[in-house]
Amino acid sequence: MRSRGKNLSDGNLPFFAAGISAVIHPSNPLVPTIHFNYRYFEVEDGKETQWWFGGGTDLTPYYLNSADAVHFHRTLKDACDKHDNSYYPRFKKWCDDYFNIPHRGERRGVGGIFFDDLDSPNQTACFEFVKDCANAVIPSYIPLVQRHKFTKYTEVEREWQLLRRGRYVEFNLIYDRGTKFGLYTPGARYESILMSLPLYAVSMDAFLPSAE
Repeated sequence: MRSRGKNLSDGNLPFFAAGISAVIHPSNPLVPTIHFNYRYFEVEDGKETQWWFGGGTDLTPYYLNSADAVHFHRTLKDACDKHDNSYYPRFKKWCDDYFNIPHRGERRGVGGIFFDDLDSPNQTACFEFVKDCANAVIPSYIPLVQRHKFTKYTEVEREWQLLRRGRYVEFNLIYDRGTKFGLYTPGARYESILMSLPLYAVSMDAFLPSAE
């Protein structure tokens, strides 16, 4: 935490953490995966209590649909703009940079918003912003599900979905900060920490999709 600018004392410090997370990995490869997490952290450091919020929502399509991406981002932007017009461009870039798989030279999906260490202008304002972001999840995603859920797909499309899910697994196990925090927390319930992983995924070297 000191690496992120937190001025904390040495030794064991009591802390409180709360959050809500969800991931949906649809069976139809034409319906994108969505992930969201919103959290609050509080630590007692002698004379003061330090607190901050973090979170975000991101979309991982297996087949890119421009209309879906525009709707998703517009809905998140509307939620951000209610509070600060600088939030969406800042948190969109943060999301693009965070959901990156350096060893593959790839991004995980089409982004969304991501932020951490949010502690201004005040606790109430931050909480209202986080609530609006969380409330934007359903309207950002359900129209995409309704648009594609009954679309028939091929076995080739299913195979491509499983390969892309392999990339999802790589990111979560190697780079995701929340996953690493959970795995290093004594007494944590590891099944809950790993719940974001898809049930099925495939890893294959040098795979090139067909032009079709």
